Amino acid sequence: MVLKKIISGFFALFALCLFLSACGRKQPISQSGFYFDTVISVTLYDSSKTKQLEHCFELAKLYEHAFSSKIKDSDISKINRAAGKPVRVGEETVELIEKGLYYSKLSNGKFDLTVGKLTELWDFHADTPKLPDAAAVANAIRTIDYRNVIINGTEVTLTDPNAALDLGGIAKGYIADKLKQYLLSQGITSGLINLGGNVLTIGEKEDGNAYTIGIQKPFDKSGSPTATVSIKDLSVVTSGVYERYFEQDGVRYHHILDISNGYPYQNELLGVSVICANSADGDGLSTTCFALGLEKGMELIESLEHTEAIFITSDQKLHPSSGIGTDIPMKRMGGDE
Repeated sequence: MVLKKIISGFFALFALCLFLSACGRKQPISQSGFYFDTVISVTLYDSSKTKQLEHCFELAKLYEHAFSSKIKDSDISKINRAAGKPVRVGEETVELIEKGLYYSKLSNGKFDLTVGKLTELWDFHADTPKLPDAAAVANAIRTIDYRNVIINGTEVTLTDPNAALDLGGIAKGYIADKLKQYLLSQGITSGLINLGGNVLTIGEKEDGNAYTIGIQKPFDKSGSPTATVSIKDLSVVTSGVYERYFEQDGVRYHHILDISNGYPYQNELLGVSVICANSADGDGLSTTCFALGLEKGMELIESLEHTEAIFITSDQKLHPSSGIGTDIPMKRMGGDE
């Protein structure tokens, strides 16, 4: 049994590879770090903004400390340990939980922020990952129900004392949006934020061109793209089976879990990339659409304004939504646009 990890540089993490051409009038500056169990990077097209660039990573550290269920004194960990009692948390923690509740409701529970007891059973980072105990999986499933999350001001209560929150499916997107919000407040109009594959662009590049973002070819260890999209002031977020997985007895187990049975989805999808304005929405939608499958997932995307997606099925075929190729230029690698 071997753990497979697809990490091909900062801009190929978690289903995306990113191509940056040289900027026009100003020299870009970039910084990277390791937060939320992944490499993150920020690029600004103005070398005078070093303080703002450094502050982005100070913010990343603060958000990780508030939102990570793996940090003992984080807001999320305090809620999970409260055994059904209310816990006062920060306003941004409440905002993130509310976003998680929104997508839990939108997906009819296929995306559920109370999945913590289940996700902690699946350790994809272990040296020798293995299948969790079936009885433990069954017990964990019984704790999953987003309707057990009660918010009263800045107090959050899990009415099921055995339940646990896990905001990993949406936190990176939320944080990327917060970093962009901060940079815009500092007068920065051109830049790029990459939180482990959650790519969020600020405006357009300094030379006026769009950013070219690669959609990674599933299971391609080189990080080569299967297609690219050209975007300005938008986000691209991917959920894919090739991000974190392991194989056991000839079966591949990935990290996108079906909460109806506690095991990874088997629905002929390899990945879903969502293009929209906000990275948190891209996070929630990419996971939700993967859970829904190609047909129902595409129906959801087509029902939403200013939102597009590219689905990749197990035969490596691309299935773009109606605005891809028109509103959002796309180029297939080795094929026509």
